[in-house]
Amino acid sequence: EVQLQASGGGYVQTGGSLRLSCVVSGFNFDDVTFGWFRQAPGKEREFVAAINWIGTSKFYADSVKGRFAISRDNVGNSLHLQMNSLEPEDTAVYYCALDGRHMGWSRNDRAEVYTTWGQGTQVTVSS
Repeated sequence: EVQLQASGGGYVQTGGSLRLSCVVSGFNFDDVTFGWFRQAPGKEREFVAAINWIGTSKFYADSVKGRFAISRDNVGNSLHLQMNSLEPEDTAVYYCALDGRHMGWSRNDRAEVYTTWGQGTQVTVSS
């Protein structure tokens, strides 16, 4: 059973940076797609970025393009989300997730496609 554990959230001022990590355990696929989503209070869960496990493909939401960078570490079995130039609008709980419905790169930004979710890590950006 695949399990995801996200960490790295915190409190930063506008313009600051944070690096989120997601440790993947129980993983037994050649290549699948992982994503980062976020959910602010009173709002729906929103796609942030996705990457395939072998690292050949990436996909970003327009709202974070140029500021966030998704990566994976096969040795450490982990994903990362480097977040720079943070804005108050980035405040949310961030979740890592696995698309267990498709093999390989799926380039999917719909939360309902992702079948396994981590517990979330809070990111707060002050103005």
